Amino acid sequence: MKEQRESEKNILVLDAGDLLFKKFTGPVPENELPGLTQKAQVIMESFNLMGYDAVGIGDDDLSLGKEFLLESSKRATFPFLSSNIIDEGSGKLLFQPYLVKEIKGLRVGIFSLLSPDVFLGPTDTRRKGLILRPPVEVAQSMVKELHPKTDLIILLSHLGYPMDMALGQTLSGIHLIVGSHTGMNLTYPPVIKNTVILQTGTKGMYAARFDLTVYGGEFTFYNSATKKSLENNLINVKTRLNTPGTSDPQKVQLRRTQEDIEKKLGEFRGKNEFNNVIFALTEQMKDHPEILKTVEAYKSKFPEATPVPQVESPPPAPKGRAPVPKK
Repeated sequence: MKEQRESEKNILVLDAGDLLFKKFTGPVPENELPGLTQKAQVIMESFNLMGYDAVGIGDDDLSLGKEFLLESSKRATFPFLSSNIIDEGSGKLLFQPYLVKEIKGLRVGIFSLLSPDVFLGPTDTRRKGLILRPPVEVAQSMVKELHPKTDLIILLSHLGYPMDMALGQTLSGIHLIVGSHTGMNLTYPPVIKNTVILQTGTKGMYAARFDLTVYGGEFTFYNSATKKSLENNLINVKTRLNTPGTSDPQKVQLRRTQEDIEKKLGEFRGKNEFNNVIFALTEQMKDHPEILKTVEAYKSKFPEATPVPQVESPPPAPKGRAPVPKK
C-alpha cells in the first residue's frame, strides 16, 4: 500500500473525524479502556500505512480526552487538523489549524472544524478542558487566510450535513466540504453555489473517490455524471426527431427540448468537472498484509465476546389448563 500511495502523487487521502472510537452516550466503562486504547493504536498504524494526508477531529475522537488524542496524534505520520479547538488552559489551538499541499501544480488548502452542537451538551466529558470557537466565524477567517496562499480550499467538516449546506450557501471561497458526523452517502453530491458537498456513510463501512479535472480559470464545478446524462438525452431527442412518423407538433416540442439541453451543456464550458464514486468496504476486499497482521494481533489479545444464545421461553399455558409435558 505504501508503494501504491507513493506512485500516485496526485491523490489526497482525507478523513473528517470520528476516526478512533465508537459513540458512547456516557463515560467510557473502565473495563473497556485497555481494549479501546489498543484499538485506537491499531487504527492509527493502519492509517499511517494507507498514506493519509490529513484528518479532522470528530467528537468521538475525544472519547478518552484531549490528552489521549494529543498523544495519539504524535504517532501519526499525517497531521491532525482543527481550526477551532482551543486548549482551555493555554488559550492556544490544540492542533494544527490547516495544511497546504501542492498537487500537480495546484495549491490545496485544507482546514477542519468541529461543531459544539454535535456534543451531548456543555457537560459532555469529551469537551473537558476545551473551548470550541464558533465554526462560521473561524471558517471566514480561514478562507481569508488561505485564499492568497492556495488555488483550492477544502474543509474537513464535523458540523453535520445541514450546517455544511448552510455554510456553502452563505460563505464563498470553500470549494469542497468533506463532511461527516451525519453519515449519509451522497453519491450525487450537491453543488451549493460553487461549493461541492461530500459525505459518506459511518463506521468505516464506505469510502469515496472524488476525481476533479481542472481546466483552469474560475473554480466552478459540475458533476460529469450530469453532463453524461444530458448528452444521452440529447442523443435520444435527435433520434426521435429523425424517426419517420414523428408528427409536426412533436417535432416542435422535441426541438425546444434539444435547445434546452444544448443550452445547459453550453453552461458547462470552461468549468471544472468532477466524478464521485462511493463504494462499500467489504470483507471480500484483500487486506494489506501489514494491517492484517496488526489487526490479528489485536483480536488475539482482545477477543470479541461470543454472544449468549437467546433461549425462547415456552408460551404460557391457557388459563385453567396445565401444560402438557413433552415426551
